[in-house]
Amino acid sequence: MSNETKYLAGRVTAGGMSRREFMGRAMAAGLTLTVASQLFTESAAAQEPKRGGHLKLGLEGGAATDSKDPAKFLSQFMFVVGRCWGDMLVESDPHTGAPVPALAESWEPSADAATWTFTIRKGVQFHDGKELTVDDVVATLKRHTDEKSESGALGVLKSIKDIKTDGDKLVLTLNEGNADMPLLLSDYHLIIQPNGGVDDPGASIGTGPYKMASFEPGVRATFEKNPNDWRSDRGYVDSIEIIGMNDATARIAALSSGQVHYINRVDPKTVDLLKRAPTVEILNTSGRGHYVFIMHCDTAPFDNNDLRLALKYAMDRETMVQRILGGYGKVGNDFPINETYALFPEGIEQRTYDPDKAAFHYKKSGHSGSVLLRTSEVAFPGGVDAAVLYQESCKKAGINIEVKREPGDGYWTNVWNAKPFCTSYWGGRPTQDQMYSTAYLSTADWNDTRFKRPEFDKLLYEARSELDEAKRKDMYREMAMMVRDEGGLILPMFNDFVNAASKNVKGYVHDIGNDMSNGYVATRVWLES
Repeated sequence: MSNETKYLAGRVTAGGMSRREFMGRAMAAGLTLTVASQLFTESAAAQEPKRGGHLKLGLEGGAATDSKDPAKFLSQFMFVVGRCWGDMLVESDPHTGAPVPALAESWEPSADAATWTFTIRKGVQFHDGKELTVDDVVATLKRHTDEKSESGALGVLKSIKDIKTDGDKLVLTLNEGNADMPLLLSDYHLIIQPNGGVDDPGASIGTGPYKMASFEPGVRATFEKNPNDWRSDRGYVDSIEIIGMNDATARIAALSSGQVHYINRVDPKTVDLLKRAPTVEILNTSGRGHYVFIMHCDTAPFDNNDLRLALKYAMDRETMVQRILGGYGKVGNDFPINETYALFPEGIEQRTYDPDKAAFHYKKSGHSGSVLLRTSEVAFPGGVDAAVLYQESCKKAGINIEVKREPGDGYWTNVWNAKPFCTSYWGGRPTQDQMYSTAYLSTADWNDTRFKRPEFDKLLYEARSELDEAKRKDMYREMAMMVRDEGGLILPMFNDFVNAASKNVKGYVHDIGNDMSNGYVATRVWLES
C-alpha cells in the first residue's frame, strides 16, 4: 500500500473522509474500483465505535469567570462543555460545512429567503424528563435576542424580525432575506433549553448526550451518560471529565503521561517534542483563522493599487507557512475565504512570491522611500518574526520595509484599525457572508483595510438572499476577486488547529474549518483499551 493510500485509509478510520471522497482520491492514486471499494469497507469497519470508559480532556481556555449560561459562553473550555449537554436546532456537516438537521428535522424558506419555517423534532426529552416543544425553541431564541441576556449570539440573531409558532412549527421572519439562516442557528450559544432557559439559564439542562454532574468554573466539569439520548451516533463513553489546563507545558505533560486523553492548542514549535511520546497522535485540522498584513486603501501611500499589488507579490507565502506556522497551515490568496467554507470560489489563480512582478508594480506606483509596517507579538504568534521575514522578501523586489515593533498593551486600540499598515489576525466566521459583512462591507465597523466598493456591497446583499447555490457561488467568486486584486489585504496564511490525543482515542472527526471537532470532540470519540 502506498503512502497516499495509507493516509486515505487512516482518514476513513478516523472518521474524516466520506466514501465519495475516498473513492475519488484512491482511484486517482492508481487503485482499481474493486480494490478501492474493499479498502474503504475494511477501513470503515475499523472505526466501529466501542462504548464505555471515562474520557479525560485537558483544555486551555477555562476561567474562574466562566458562566454556565450558554448565552455567556466565551472560552474554548465552555465551547466543549456546552456541546456535551446541549443541542442546537441545526448542526453543520463536518465534511462540507453545510447545515444539517438536529432538533429541527427540516426547514423551508420563502422564495425571498426572508421567512423560514422549521419543523421541530418530536419525541425528544430534556434531561429533566420534560418533552421538547416548539415553545421551548421560541423561548430560547427570544431570550438570546434580548440584549439583557448578553448573548454571544445576539449579533447572529439581529436580523430576525419575528419569532413565532405555527402549530408545531417554528416560523422566523427576517428583516431581509438570508440564505444562511439555518447555518446561523448552529451557533454554539443557541442551546435549546426548557422554557428557553428563562427560569434558570445556568441549569445545564438540555437534550444532549450527557448530563452535567459537577462544575467548577475554569477548573473542571464532569458528565454522565444521558440514558434517554435521542441519537445513537454519539456519546460512546460512559463519563467525561474536562479539566482546565491553561499552561501549555502542563497540558503536554498530562497527555504524555496518560493523565488525560486529549489536549487542545498545541504550539507547532512543540510538536516534534510531543511526537516523541509513542502513545500520542497529533491532530491538526485546517482552520478559517488567518494571519494578515492590512493596508488602508484610503490612506497614502496605500491608496495606490499598484503599490498594494507590489506588496502582495512581495509576500513569500510558502516560507511564511513553514517558518511561522511550522508547516501547520495553508497558504492564503489575499481574500479571507479558504476551502473550509461552503461555496468556496474555485479556479482563482494562486498568487505566489514574484519579486519581478512586485518590482514592476512598485515602479509603476511611483512610490519612493521606505514603507512603515507596524507589528507586535499580540497581533498573532510570531507576528514580529513574520514582519522581519516579509522585510527580507521585499528587499529582493527593491522595496524597503521599515518594521516598527509596537507594545502589546494598546495594540488593538492604537494600531489595529487605526494605523495604515500593520499585522493582525482574523479568526474567520461560519459563513462567507458573515466574514465579508464583518470586515469588507463599506459600512462595517471592523473594515480594517478601508475597502469600500459599492459594487462589492451590492453583490454581498444580493448573495445573502440568493437561494440558487450556483448563482451564489459565482457572486462569491466575483467578490473574492475584487478583494484579492483591489483590496488592502495581504493574506499569506491560514493556520491549522493543532491538538493532540492518545492513540487509543478513536473516531476523531476533523470537522471542516472548526477546532476540536467543532467542540463535539468528547461526544464523537470512543476509547479502545
